[in-house]
Amino acid sequence: MYRRIIVTLFIIFVGTLASFQAYSWAISLDIQPSQGVSPAKVPETETITLTAAGDCLMHMPQVNSGLQADGSYRFDTFFADVADLIREGDYSSTSLETALAGPESSYTGYPMFNSPDEIANTFKQAGFDMVITANNHSLDRSYSGGIRTLKVLRTAGLDTLGTYLNPGEASTFLIKEIRGVKVGYLAYTYGTNGIPIPSEHPEYVNILDKEKVLSDIEKLRPQVDALILVLHWGVEYQPRPTQDQVSMARAFLAAGADAILGSHPHVIQTMEIINVKGKNKFVIYGMGNFISNQQELERKCGIVLKLRFKKDFDTDETRLIEASYTPTFSHPYQANGRIHYRVIPLSKTIEKIKQGQEPFMDNSDLPLLEAALRSTLTQLGPGYQDQ
Repeated sequence: MYRRIIVTLFIIFVGTLASFQAYSWAISLDIQPSQGVSPAKVPETETITLTAAGDCLMHMPQVNSGLQADGSYRFDTFFADVADLIREGDYSSTSLETALAGPESSYTGYPMFNSPDEIANTFKQAGFDMVITANNHSLDRSYSGGIRTLKVLRTAGLDTLGTYLNPGEASTFLIKEIRGVKVGYLAYTYGTNGIPIPSEHPEYVNILDKEKVLSDIEKLRPQVDALILVLHWGVEYQPRPTQDQVSMARAFLAAGADAILGSHPHVIQTMEIINVKGKNKFVIYGMGNFISNQQELERKCGIVLKLRFKKDFDTDETRLIEASYTPTFSHPYQANGRIHYRVIPLSKTIEKIKQGQEPFMDNSDLPLLEAALRSTLTQLGPGYQDQ
């Protein structure tokens, strides 16, 4: 009898222990989720970099420099020396002042440009993301040539801005989101060299009309963290902006633009920081030529511009923290029995010459390059930084 009682008690004890272990296991299972890895913390701030260059012209010597034995074209030398500067940007842009209307329209330089399609791949391979197509040469090969230009650039993987395939495109803003920072771009030109915009396609090119720009800024501003305005404007070869440009720049920045990038004068014009309601904004009235066959010193000078914006996700505020630049020079040179073209960074090239490491220039070229560097630095002055 005692044995039966002992066995019974043992069975009860084992059952209780099993229940307790099961209960403990259930508790541990219930507790585990609350002890898991916390969700990734959203960064408090993010900084993005935008790079930009001025006008790219395609005169006939440049076109001919790319002609290959089989009749094709290659322009690989154009931006090889500055590709690292272009690619430093999370998003990079330049302005193209030529049509890509195809060989059947014949290749020509000034005053009505048409260039080989291969230049589009050259931009993409150099690191550019967008090509501005709103300029006074937007209709050099008529509306059909302009439309073909857009298609060629886009086929190469480039965004385009300022001219459009249809009304739907023209009414849609270009917004790029970079690591949570939304950047909007707008582009306009003062005109098209007197060539009328087709009446049946008034949306084709953005014309620089002050009220139109202000209206577009008002619509785009609420959608973006930074708003970049690209304006083809001003007087050719003049080192200073007109009073009308200065007035418009202030109006556009006050309306909500954060930076204005100017082109068209073919020389570098001044830049400045303008404070609008406690927020620093930027304008450069002319970025100069990036590449061309123009011969005057100032017309060979350009820059790679770098703009850095910092967004605070807690306050949802974005501010400009840097506007700096690298002076460049459009350099034609002889190699393998023919002329080639390239854009070179001035300071770096000067140092390479002094160290005997520059393959196409020597000490005799130093006075020219040093004069070009002085010219650019005199025009632009120091960059802007506010960490």
